[in-house]
Amino acid sequence: MTLEESHFASPSSVTEGLASVDYLADERIAQVVFLAERLGKPVLVEGPAGVGKTELAKSVAGLTGRPLVRLQCYEGLDEAKALYEWNYKKQLLRIQADVDHDWDAISHDIFSEEFLLERPLLEAIRSSEPVVLLIDEVDRVEVETEALLLEILSDFQVSIPELGTMEANTHPLVFLTSNNTRELSEALKRRCLFLHIDYPDADREQAILTARVPDLSEHLASQVAKVARSIRSLDLKKAPSVSETIDWARTLLALSVDEVDEAVLGDTLHVLLKYQADIERAAKELTSSPQG
Repeated sequence: MTLEESHFASPSSVTEGLASVDYLADERIAQVVFLAERLGKPVLVEGPAGVGKTELAKSVAGLTGRPLVRLQCYEGLDEAKALYEWNYKKQLLRIQADVDHDWDAISHDIFSEEFLLERPLLEAIRSSEPVVLLIDEVDRVEVETEALLLEILSDFQVSIPELGTMEANTHPLVFLTSNNTRELSEALKRRCLFLHIDYPDADREQAILTARVPDLSEHLASQVAKVARSIRSLDLKKAPSVSETIDWARTLLALSVDEVDEAVLGDTLHVLLKYQADIERAAKELTSSPQG
């Protein structure tokens, strides 16, 4: 069912629904998703990498039955890759095929729907069914591209000089994620509901691990969550994300580990940490006190 058909009855129904697709939302997450759907506003989701920002959009799409349209942002992303561009090879073939060289007719023809290549933003706007639009790592784009996003999100329409104004057929549910590598504009923030997702506490991370790694025992899930929390308290170059603790739990299962001890830490910390200096520091700190 789509959101237009069902509508979340309350934030608690969001919590229950997301749990059914293995996304454990706290009260704040559930409230913001509820308000985003009810008010028709985009959500700007900030927080450290790997805490579930992207997964939230994917889970909402899975729960509601909406297709997920994803725009992966990066430095240098321009309008042609984000919004639309023309199929130049196909246009050239059309020009070469016109033996009469009726340039007025050719010009009108090659700038028609047939030659238009939809990119994620235009795809989301023109979709015949409501979608979840994920604009991932928006903080990586330049200010000019951010302005384009703001224009699209304000009116859900776009002007293509050769074709005119294209308005949204349906209203996409929009999630923008940011790792906060640069400050976003006040104008973009005003347009959005704001949600900060941080690392979960040990109890919630244990629940996430149990949901995402079904064969994990409660005892091992508790140990993994406690170790992850201890590691994040250290002064590291990169703290382990939730997705990395899930990978670590799966690694321990694959290795038939049922107890995290000093030897296990020494053998598997590289799954949690990606810098040798971090691995050495964590190993030194963790092996000085028992886990569990």
